[in-house]
Amino acid sequence: MPFLGKDWRSPGWSWRKTEHGWKRIIYYGHQLEDNREIVLTELCNDDRENLFVGDVCEVNSTKRKKDFYNNNTKSQFVFRDKWIYVQRDSTKERNGYTTLGEALNQLDFSSAIQDMRRFNYVAKLFQLIARSQLPTLSGAAQKNYFNTLEKIVRKVLDDHYNPRLIKELLQDLSSTVHSLTVSMGGSVLVGNTNIWMWRLETILNWQQQLTNLQIPKQLSSGRSFIDLPEHMQSKIFDNLSDACDIINLGQTTPTLQVLSENKVLWKKLCHFHFSDKQAQFCRNLVLTKGDNVDWKLMYFTLQKHYPTKECYGDTLHFCKHCSILFWKDRHLALLFKDCGHPCTATDPDSCLMPISPQHFIDLFKF
Repeated sequence: MPFLGKDWRSPGWSWRKTEHGWKRIIYYGHQLEDNREIVLTELCNDDRENLFVGDVCEVNSTKRKKDFYNNNTKSQFVFRDKWIYVQRDSTKERNGYTTLGEALNQLDFSSAIQDMRRFNYVAKLFQLIARSQLPTLSGAAQKNYFNTLEKIVRKVLDDHYNPRLIKELLQDLSSTVHSLTVSMGGSVLVGNTNIWMWRLETILNWQQQLTNLQIPKQLSSGRSFIDLPEHMQSKIFDNLSDACDIINLGQTTPTLQVLSENKVLWKKLCHFHFSDKQAQFCRNLVLTKGDNVDWKLMYFTLQKHYPTKECYGDTLHFCKHCSILFWKDRHLALLFKDCGHPCTATDPDSCLMPISPQHFIDLFKF
């Protein structure tokens, strides 16, 4: 027998409190004879959000609210919670699954880029989305993606933080958008082709701004990195996990150039990013005349064959007990023992698992 009643998942009726108790709000024009208390002054009052003149006014009121959020914020939706339940299959309570676009809308990436520990993580995630997942995003998720990307570019231009990573992100994004709009005619993209052409022009404009970026010299009366003793500079080199950072730092002074070419430094870097089995595979390719290993050459040879280990200050976490993806606030976790989401496990910390950017993409592949 078909279900003819109202859908039980709907938000329900609207009610208002009166002197005689609660009364259900009946829209003017549907059952006028049962709603004689509504007067013309109430219908014309803009402060009454629960009264509508028919269904048309209800739709217009909803549209005005959406336009307010779209025009006054850079985010398509406003959420209080910084977590999302990852639905991977259909159940009796819910039919369907959580998409990548829904996660992109609900997780607060706009605020995450303001945290220096999360900036590289968000940038890498956006780079992976630009490479392969851009056509799968909904229109709302696309708007959120480009609005957040605009904030990322603006932060780099203002703070001069890690412009190399954002240049790589924009290069991959421009290549993807160009191939999807020009080569394929925009048939696989959500939205008008003219909008995507305008976005492509915006990306090229961002690339030009980052190319023209000039980082001014820091004027400080205190000690700088160059003034530190050599053994302290060497310790700082040992804590760098990016080979490009080591090379760029070594180009500043002759002393740092010698430290950046240290064989022990590059040997530690190889063992940090690659396993012994991987290093043994490329060992014969980098031997010198004295059967010594050129560890700097070893690193770049291994980099061509294997991916390097990803290092981030903070990442998204996934609760295996609740199937919830969330940002973990370390300050709240220490002060109030807050795990960052409504967890029902007896030991929430044992159920948490850090999520890499690639793992984040894989969570929404069905």
